[in-house]
Amino acid sequence: MTDTPQRQPSLFIPHGGGPCFFMDDPTGMWRGMEAYLKVLPASLPEPPKAILLVSAHWEERGFGFTSGTQPGLIFDYYGFPPHTYELTYDAPGNPALATRAATLLAEAGFAAGVTDERGWDHGVFVPLKVAWPDADVPVVEMSLDASLDPALHIAAGRALAPLRDEGVLIIGSGMSFHNMRAYGDPGASARAAEFDRWLVEAATAPAETRAAMLTDWKAAPAGPYSHPREEHLLPLMVAAGASDAPGVQTYGEKVMETALSGFAFA
Repeated sequence: MTDTPQRQPSLFIPHGGGPCFFMDDPTGMWRGMEAYLKVLPASLPEPPKAILLVSAHWEERGFGFTSGTQPGLIFDYYGFPPHTYELTYDAPGNPALATRAATLLAEAGFAAGVTDERGWDHGVFVPLKVAWPDADVPVVEMSLDASLDPALHIAAGRALAPLRDEGVLIIGSGMSFHNMRAYGDPGASARAAEFDRWLVEAATAPAETRAAMLTDWKAAPAGPYSHPREEHLLPLMVAAGASDAPGVQTYGEKVMETALSGFAFA
C-alpha cells in the first residue's frame, strides 16, 4: 500500500460574471456553466489534497501567493444584489503550499512571494463555491505577473508542474472570451466563435505547438477583439504550461452571444 497521490490534471475554467451562480437566473443563462463546475470534482482521479488557483483578478510585480490560514473574501464586483456581498467560503488556506509554490518559481528564476494579508477574490470563491460547496479542500490563490507576458506565464506553469504529482490541483480561473462591451451583442457572435475555434485548436495541440500558439495569441483571428486586455486569458497559460499533454476541451457553450470554453490538461 502507498500514500502516493495520483497526478492531478491542470484546468482552465470560466468563472462567470460576478456572483452569477448565486442570483436569480430566470432564463438559465448560467446553468450550463454551473453544471460544468459542479462536476469538476468527479472528473479528477481522486480528491485533491489542495487547490492552487490562478485568478484573473490579481496582478503583482512577480507572482504572489496567499499564505493565510483562513483568507477572507474580496467582493471585487459591483452593482449586484446585497446578498451577494454576504457570500461565504470557509475553505482553509495552505501556507505550506504557498511557500512551496513560491519556492518552485524562485528556483526557476521568477520573482515570487507570499502574503498572509490578501483574501480571495471572486475568481476564486465564486467557482469554488459551486464546485466544492463544502469548502473542505485547502486553497491557495496565485496572482498573475503584472507584465501580462504569455510566455512568462506558460513557463511559470511549467515550473509549478511538480505540484500535480503531490496531489495539488492547478486551476486557471478566467474567461476564454472577455470583451465586456461585446457580451450580449449578436454582432459579436461570429468573431467570438472564430477566436474560440482557434483557442480550442491551440489548447488541444501538442505542448510545443500549444506554447507557440498561445504565446502569439494576439495574432489569432479576433484575438485582441476577444481580449482587449489579456488578464482573463493568462490563467490558461499557467494551466497549459503545467502539462506536456495535449489539452481536452471539457466545456463549450454560447453564453451572452459569445462562445466560451474550458480545458483540462492531463
